[in-house]
Amino acid sequence: MNVRTLCLSILYEGEATGYEIRRRCVEGESSYFIEASFGSIYPALAKLEEEGLVTSRTEQQDGKPAKKVYAITERGRHTFARELAEPLGEDVLRSPFLLFARYAHLMPADLVEQRGAEYLQQLVDRREAMETAAAEREMSPADCWVVGFGRVIMDASEKYLRAHMHELINLAKAEPTKDAAE
Repeated sequence: MNVRTLCLSILYEGEATGYEIRRRCVEGESSYFIEASFGSIYPALAKLEEEGLVTSRTEQQDGKPAKKVYAITERGRHTFARELAEPLGEDVLRSPFLLFARYAHLMPADLVEQRGAEYLQQLVDRREAMETAAAEREMSPADCWVVGFGRVIMDASEKYLRAHMHELINLAKAEPTKDAAE
């Protein structure tokens, strides 16, 4: 899966600006699929438009710069379906917390405990945000399945962290936090 396919997926659901596509990739339902930056979204949209897979129009706004709104074409819908049928790449898990955990033995125990608590709260907050977003919109059976899958992954991560955080803390040095910054 790539940014191009992600843009088509969002536009398949309805018109959007590049900013709205980015927001959905960071905060919305698309944030669980692949990572996409403005630096990758706008070139992908330009290429999609050049290929006739999306169209755009400029909308004037009061007191703000004009915005460009993108819409998928019928050809874009067919291309999106074709791209979905291609072999999938491997899932990629990127986690700054797992990098931190990998080197917990270099950190003071109080810092490891603090980072673990922060990560646990992030998991809880993300799950609540997902549940809120799911409750605020009408979901298709496929949406329900995807949300359920996400819920299970988040629940398993939280359960593991709660059950095994003490092991990570025990790997850490017993020195105070001030030494980690030096």
